[in-house]
Amino acid sequence: MMIEMLGTMLSYQFMIRALIVGTLVSLCAALLGVSLVLKRYSMIGDGLSHVGFGSLAVATVLGFAPMAFTIPVVVLTAFLLLRLSSQGKLKGDALIAMISTGALAVGVIVLSLGKGMTSDVNNYLFGSVLAMSDSDVSLSVVLTTIVLITFIIFYRKIFAVTFDEMFARAVGEKVELYNMLLSLLTAITIVLGMRVMGAMLISSLIIFPAVTAMRLCKSFRSVTICAAIISVVCYFIGLCCSYVFATPTGASVVIVNIVAFLIFWVIRKIKSSVLS
Repeated sequence: MMIEMLGTMLSYQFMIRALIVGTLVSLCAALLGVSLVLKRYSMIGDGLSHVGFGSLAVATVLGFAPMAFTIPVVVLTAFLLLRLSSQGKLKGDALIAMISTGALAVGVIVLSLGKGMTSDVNNYLFGSVLAMSDSDVSLSVVLTTIVLITFIIFYRKIFAVTFDEMFARAVGEKVELYNMLLSLLTAITIVLGMRVMGAMLISSLIIFPAVTAMRLCKSFRSVTICAAIISVVCYFIGLCCSYVFATPTGASVVIVNIVAFLIFWVIRKIKSSVLS
């Protein structure tokens, strides 16, 4: 029964595209999410997704290529957030709230003055597996592969700046450079994931797998590996549930992630009670 359902689901081209892109984005988001959560900067995903929506609205009204316009805007915003936060003039959470709400306001105003809420912008806002074209898949595969390779190459550096920036700076590490790299990779992942998850829900791929893995795993490496597995598995289950029950893909994935978190939380409670 299950095999037959999977065979039918994967017979549709749009489901294959959603599976490929969603799996790669989920993997990237989980790997980056561990560092962002540990640095208490996890809500950057939510802020950048709102900026992505605002820039997509502008691109749609002005007739620009959505992805080509949005990625540079979101990347520059990520660098701005990092720069202002490091200067200490405003706290990171306050900056994210200000920029995200401002970007949403700009997007709404631009849409009201332009074409209104088109189906394309609506797809970016709430996500749609039907909205991805072959060019979207090709771009997503290339960029997510670059993100994964970059993360693997600079894994030790990211680990160092995640846990102790002052020590990393003391031993000569270029902390600002690696923080910028983390922001760049996060911005790219957020924009790519908006097609499947939507701007309102993409940050869940960054937060949930990381905090779920931290219920049971202790070391940075084990948390990272566990978060990656959880993210990919939850996305696949969510995609299947979306197909079977005809529910939005992004929302389905989030619900599955919540269930996974609760399961890990219960296991931790049981484990703690047994050991005590």
